Amino acid sequence: MITVTVLNEKGGVGKTTIAITVAAGLASRGKRVLLIDADAQGHASRALGLAKYPGLYDLLVRNADYSDVIQAIPSGKYGGIGESTLYLIGSNVETRHIANSISDAWLVDEKLEPLEALFDFCLIDTAPTPSLLHGAIYLATDFVLYPTLCEFWSFDGLAESLVHRRAVESVKQVKVAGIIPMRVRSNTLEHTENLRSLKERFGNLVWPIIPERIVWAEASTYQVPVFVQAPNSDASGHAWELVDRVEVLANG
Repeated sequence: MITVTVLNEKGGVGKTTIAITVAAGLASRGKRVLLIDADAQGHASRALGLAKYPGLYDLLVRNADYSDVIQAIPSGKYGGIGESTLYLIGSNVETRHIANSISDAWLVDEKLEPLEALFDFCLIDTAPTPSLLHGAIYLATDFVLYPTLCEFWSFDGLAESLVHRRAVESVKQVKVAGIIPMRVRSNTLEHTENLRSLKERFGNLVWPIIPERIVWAEASTYQVPVFVQAPNSDASGHAWELVDRVEVLANG
């Protein structure tokens, strides 16, 4: 199982959008995918049509059985055919209390270990606020995706996130899979200049831009991935490019 965490210590940069898009896209191709909602807002849960529930809290704090916290997402939600290959460990407001309720930094890794043979990919959507839970998630992660807006505060959150990733390098190698410029407005000087600066600093780690398109918000309203809501849109094409890039990670 390849575990990919989507993270930026700045809210509103598209973490949930990336997490559900990639998870759903991989599942639609027949990959067995586990999506973990690690944000107390529970938006990854809601984005796929489920109510918020304390799945991650129950697993980590209450030591609940996996069968009680993992829910299958109907295949029709993400364009799959037949039996579901996308599963969710959900979140709600209780998730914010996990950091103060656990003391073992390796707990997330330990809880995922029994699932290694059951899933091909695990996608983890995270909250913007750093905590012990973030650290525990890093220790369970193989690759990190960093979505960012081409704006100052988002870049600041990205910088803080990278610092915290380096802090765990002595005990766990966590690779940066890519930095994804989100909601880019190429007709503005700010976004153009900031994107140039991002590429100058991080080079090939910067993935192709995701242009700002209203269809992403519309897909969220209908609680389906963008490639289901608008399969012929350019946003759908960008979504599949993300899925392609993450799928390649399984090949090393």
